[in-house]
Amino acid sequence: MANINWPSKPGLTTAEQKQEAIQLLEYLKNNNFNAVILQVRPQADALYKSNYEPWSYFLTGKQNQAPQPFYDPLQFWIDEAHERGMELHAWLNPYRAHHTSSKDISNESIVRKNPEMVYRLKEGFYWMDPSKKETQELTTKVVMDIVNRYDVDGIHFDDYFYPYPSYNGDNDFPDEKSYQAYINNNGTLSKGDWRRTSVNTLIEKVYKEIKASKSHVKFGISPFGIWRPGFPPSIKGFDQYEKLCADAKLWLNKGWIDYFTPQLYWPTSKTEQSFPVLLSWWQEENTFQRHLWPGININTDKYGKADNAEITQEIEFGRKLIPKSNGVVHWNISMLTKNPTLTKTLQEGPYKSTALVPASKWLDSIPPSHPATSMKKTGAAVELNWKPKENDVFQYILYTNFDNHWEYQILPKSTNRKSLNTFKMIDGKKVELKKVIVSAIDRAGNESKQEVIDIE
Repeated sequence: MANINWPSKPGLTTAEQKQEAIQLLEYLKNNNFNAVILQVRPQADALYKSNYEPWSYFLTGKQNQAPQPFYDPLQFWIDEAHERGMELHAWLNPYRAHHTSSKDISNESIVRKNPEMVYRLKEGFYWMDPSKKETQELTTKVVMDIVNRYDVDGIHFDDYFYPYPSYNGDNDFPDEKSYQAYINNNGTLSKGDWRRTSVNTLIEKVYKEIKASKSHVKFGISPFGIWRPGFPPSIKGFDQYEKLCADAKLWLNKGWIDYFTPQLYWPTSKTEQSFPVLLSWWQEENTFQRHLWPGININTDKYGKADNAEITQEIEFGRKLIPKSNGVVHWNISMLTKNPTLTKTLQEGPYKSTALVPASKWLDSIPPSHPATSMKKTGAAVELNWKPKENDVFQYILYTNFDNHWEYQILPKSTNRKSLNTFKMIDGKKVELKKVIVSAIDRAGNESKQEVIDIE
């Protein structure tokens, strides 16, 4: 949206877009990140070859114009992320039809094609009516088109459900006609409950359809960080339940998500929006013990200086408060790439080692078979070759033991051989390779049995 990260501006050449994408992915790989969330539907448009919606203005500078020479950006990002051992989640906005930062509305836009489905808000935004069955069907079709045609690892919605009041001059969403039609059809819910029911219907429908098609594809949502003021009692602030008609607590309670990323964009010391207090409260509501990976933002002072210690503390809070589901989601990547001191702090601290995305046992708890592995020793080298025994392998882990000291590497699925030296230097001492293990990781994050191969 608005070219915040990628592409850096509309209308870059295909080569320039690819180059920028590679630079971002290389940054993530070099700093031991294991997943990337890519926005592919900012405003009922597409940063991929969609069967339903026009090419995005933010990609080419003209809505409904494909990149030239042609390529599919989503497919490119998936391939390049997977090659670097990272998951790729496709991030969609479910209801936004047009954003003011876009300078083009084509005839293929829902604003022109289906004006009966959208409202123009006072600040210039266009928004789909979440209560309409056609809106729910369109968003679900778009999601499932991606799930069925692309090898994504997840689908992601953010915090935009009914629009923030500021989008409409702090006036109510203009859906009185839809609500009146509901009342005339013997509806009994209040307007707020009716709106929330519409959103709930979409969330449940999307989750179930994803699972019916590809059960390993995760569904994640990053709602506003506060459910309602007073929950827990010390918390004050914006009421997403009332204003956005987003009952995020219900989705977590019902298990309609695989990972939950409340946007906790406040410092740990801010009592009324305390990071650890809110994170603990959300975990108390995590009925099905889904992944709870808080969304964190770089806190800056009035001079624009990032508080690196605060970010590190928030990462550590996440690890301590939710040890079974370690992880945070950073928003947004420019806050990292443009802050070399934070990058260095993370690289030398909490992100010093590579890590797998935590396993989603409710999707699949059966580990894959260990890979069929062969070894050939030639002089001072060991040649390892392996291949999976099942189709759902996503990564491998290569463990090496030098002088009873184990190390590991996480390798992408495309890697099926490795050459190792039989000796290395540790603390100035020449040590010998004693053992190796090659294990497989499936799409749900389960690891196969570890079978030790002795180096003779």
